Amino acid sequence: MVDARGLSCPMPVMMTQKAMKSKEDYYEVLVDNKTPCENVTRYAQSQGYNVEVEEKGGEYLLKISK
Repeated sequence: MVDARGLSCPMPVMMTQKAMKSKEDYYEVLVDNKTPCENVTRYAQSQGYNVEVEEKGGEYLLKISK
């Protein structure tokens, strides 16, 4: 779980990149802004992952899987 709430880009993407170095099949990223949500989604998709986004109360939970 990457908790990137309260951080602006590029920090959420950089934190996701660091987590993805472990080469797992599933990650969760939590952000509280639409821009990091879109940027992390684009990055994950560029790495061959699928992304499902759940929005709850202004926070976005990105479920990233192979």
